[in-house]
Amino acid sequence: MQQVKYPSRNQWSEILQRPTYDISSLQETVEAVLNDVKQNGDSAIKKYTSQFDGVALENFIVNEKEINEATASISPQLKQAIELAAANIQSFHKKQLQQPEIIETMPGVKCWRKSVGIEKVGLYIPGGSAPLFSTVLMLGIPAKIAGCKEVILCSPPNKDGKLHPAILFAAQLVGITKIFKIGGVQAIAAMAYGTVTVPKAYKIFGPGNQYVTCAKQLIQQEGVAIDMPAGPSEVCVLADETADASFIAADLLSQAEHGADSQVLLVCTEESIVTQVEIEIEKQLAQLPRKAIAEKALKHSKAVILKNINEAIDLVNEYAPEHLIISCTNDEAIAEKIINAGSIFLGNYSPESVGDYASGTNHTLPTNGFAKAYSGVSVDSFVKKITFQKLTREGLENIGKTVELMAEAEGLEAHKNAVSIRLKKD
Repeated sequence: MQQVKYPSRNQWSEILQRPTYDISSLQETVEAVLNDVKQNGDSAIKKYTSQFDGVALENFIVNEKEINEATASISPQLKQAIELAAANIQSFHKKQLQQPEIIETMPGVKCWRKSVGIEKVGLYIPGGSAPLFSTVLMLGIPAKIAGCKEVILCSPPNKDGKLHPAILFAAQLVGITKIFKIGGVQAIAAMAYGTVTVPKAYKIFGPGNQYVTCAKQLIQQEGVAIDMPAGPSEVCVLADETADASFIAADLLSQAEHGADSQVLLVCTEESIVTQVEIEIEKQLAQLPRKAIAEKALKHSKAVILKNINEAIDLVNEYAPEHLIISCTNDEAIAEKIINAGSIFLGNYSPESVGDYASGTNHTLPTNGFAKAYSGVSVDSFVKKITFQKLTREGLENIGKTVELMAEAEGLEAHKNAVSIRLKKD
């Protein structure tokens, strides 16, 4: 990690730069796949599954036998862990449901808002070296709570033409039955446009590599909704002299192992902490199976030392991290001053990995500074909010003159007349 000591504020933007890649260079490749699937459906998907995933599949629908076999192959301990995580996620997200509240804005004028589940949603679950079965829980559970009528799931097959057993177990646990062995851009295309086999979704969720990210951005331009702009995963640790260096090192490495383009940031007020953390990183890094990946991520990661906690808070808010760990004495008081973050972890015993898996909060979060304007996935992500109003004759009489005057001032006579004609009716 690069050390940056006491930078001036005009240096912050340069220090806080994320690793970047040029999506425009991918766009031609991604567009070609999207258009092929749009035109040729299932046959194009089979072609790209063979080309990119190295397996020829005649049928990419996951059947009940495969789900049963996957469930049987998982250890009881892992099943229990997934079930506990699912229960916590269910408990946290269920409380996000809101019942309509009727507001009488003036006598005879009633307004309310109702949440309605998006009818058809698609979930993309990465496979490969890190099959993210936890993301099945994070997306599938709020989708079901929201009342989405059709939930489909796509994930890339392995060389044997199968999905990771834990992905299938998690899917059946949350009640997802339409599961497809499709990965990458072709999966996004299948859900965006629909094929003979794969239903079209109205909104697509889930993380992925740069090709998947590019595909999601392109289909959004065509009117298919996506969860949020996404980039490489990241964590920021804000620490003072009371922090435990071994804990910080573990937290930084847990995020660095996601991918070579991930970024970790340490912000602290004590130089000695940085030295201790760097020693701990070297110790722990040597033991990691994904050491090579983490090392690449650490090359473009930084430790920033600032003069005081208020300056550190300002820097964190400017960075707007996906994950923020506050390892400080007054963690809750400091958290109240954080306005830009995807998810916050308070104190020395709240590792970010707990939020990734099982505490109950959602791990699908805004990256790349989008936490300044976006929230993480929640039940709200899977619903539309429809407003209603109902007026009595008295209500229209009370509000009618206001509407007539405003419509007339805007030059919209028909709008005015829609009120006037009713008020003139005996």
